[in-house]
Amino acid sequence: MAEGFLSRSRIVAPNDWNRWLIPPAALSVHLAIGQAYAWSVFKSPLEGTLNLSGTQSALPFQLGIVMLGLSAAFGGTLVERNGPRWAMFVSLVCFSGGFLISALGVATGQYWLVVLGYGGVGGIGLGIGYISPVSTLIKWFPDRPGMATGIAIMGFGGGALIASPWSNQMLDSFGTDSSGIATTFAVHGVVYAIFMSLGVLLVRVPADGWRPKGWRPEQAKSGKLIATGHVSANTALRTPQFWLLWIVLCFNVTAGIGILEKAAPMIVDFFANTEAPLTVASAAGFVALLSLTNMLGRFVWSSTSDIVGRKNIYRLYLGGGALLYLGIVLSGDSSKVVFILAALVILSFYGAGFATIPAYLRDLFGTYQVGAIHGRLLTAWSTAGILGPLIVNAVADSQAAAGKSGPALYTVSLYIMIGLLVVGFAANEFVRPVNPKHHERFADSEAEGANR
Repeated sequence: MAEGFLSRSRIVAPNDWNRWLIPPAALSVHLAIGQAYAWSVFKSPLEGTLNLSGTQSALPFQLGIVMLGLSAAFGGTLVERNGPRWAMFVSLVCFSGGFLISALGVATGQYWLVVLGYGGVGGIGLGIGYISPVSTLIKWFPDRPGMATGIAIMGFGGGALIASPWSNQMLDSFGTDSSGIATTFAVHGVVYAIFMSLGVLLVRVPADGWRPKGWRPEQAKSGKLIATGHVSANTALRTPQFWLLWIVLCFNVTAGIGILEKAAPMIVDFFANTEAPLTVASAAGFVALLSLTNMLGRFVWSSTSDIVGRKNIYRLYLGGGALLYLGIVLSGDSSKVVFILAALVILSFYGAGFATIPAYLRDLFGTYQVGAIHGRLLTAWSTAGILGPLIVNAVADSQAAAGKSGPALYTVSLYIMIGLLVVGFAANEFVRPVNPKHHERFADSEAEGANR
C-alpha cells in the first residue's frame, strides 16, 4: 500500500493541474530542513548540560552537512527513479527521526546518539530532502527554471529564521536541562513531520509531453550554453563541465560560509579596538540580517539568472564577491557600514549560488537525471562546509596567538577567500557547451518523459 502511494505513477498530474502548487510543496520540505542553519541555538545548552566543548557541540551540525552532500550524491539516482513523493517521505522519516533519536540521546546522557541522530540519520534527511523537488520544479517550470529552484531553495536559507526563535522559545519554556532539551528535540521531530507531510501529499510530476501554455521547447534552446541533448548522471561525471561547476560551487560556498559560521564574533573582533565597539546584541542583529540576505538572494539573483544567463550571474557572484572582500580588507575597522553592506551582499551571493546551480546544470546537461547530477555536485558543499570554517577559525586562532587583534585576525583568511573566488571565476569562464558525444541516444520527447 505504502509503496503504491509513494510511487511516481501515483502522482502524475492531470493536464489542468496548477503548477504553482509545486513550489509550496517544495517549500514545506526546505523550510523544515533549513533548521540546520539554526543548530547554534542548541550549542550552549548542550555544552552546559552534557559538559561538552565547543568542538564537540558542533559535531552534529558538521556531520549533518557532510551527510547532506554524501546522501545527495549517492541517493540522487534513487530520487530520480522513485520520484519526489518517495524522496520527500524518506526525508521526513530521516530528518524527524533524527530529532527523536537526539531527544533520546539527551534524555539518557548519551551524546553519541545526538551525533548519530541529528548528524547521521538527520543528515540523510537533509540531503534527500534538499534534492527531492529540484528535478520536478525544473520540469514544471522549463520557462523559468532559475526562479522555480530559487523559490524552493530560498526556503532552506530561510528555515533558520523560523527555527531559531521557535527553538529559543521552547528552550525558555521547557528549560535548558537534559529534560528540557530532550523535549524540545522531540517537539521538533513531531512538528516537522507534520509540516513536511504537506509536501508529500501535494507534490505532483507533469504528464509526458506536458508544457506550459504558450511555451515551446525551442524557446529554452536559444543560448549557446543551453543543452540540445540530455546527459545521464554517470556520463556527466566524465565531462569537464561538471568539475568546473564543482569548483565554482565549492569556492563560492567556502567564501560565504566562512563569514556565516563566525559572523557574530567576527564583527565584534573587527571593531573591538574602535571608539564604538559592537555589543553582543548588535552582533546578533547582524547575524539575523545575514540570514535574511542569504534567503532573499536565493530567489532574487537566481530569478535574475533567467534573464541574464547562468554564466553571467556567476561572474557577478564570484567576481563581485572577490571585490567586496577586498573592500572589507582595505576599509579595515574604519567603516562599519562598508563591512556590513559588503558582508550582506556576499551572503546574498552565497545563497544565490545554491539556488542557481540546478538551473545551470539543466542548461548544460538537460532535464534527464538533472536531480541526480545535482546530488553529486553537492559534494562540493560538503567540502566547503569543512574548508570555509577551518580557514577562518585556524587563521584567526594563529593570529590571536601571535598577539594580533581587530581586523588583523581575519586579513589573511579574507585574502584566501579572494583567491578562491578568483579561481572560481576562472573555472566559470572555462565552461563551454557539453560535447554532443555525451548526449543520451534518445529523442527529446523520450527524455522529457523519462523517469516520470
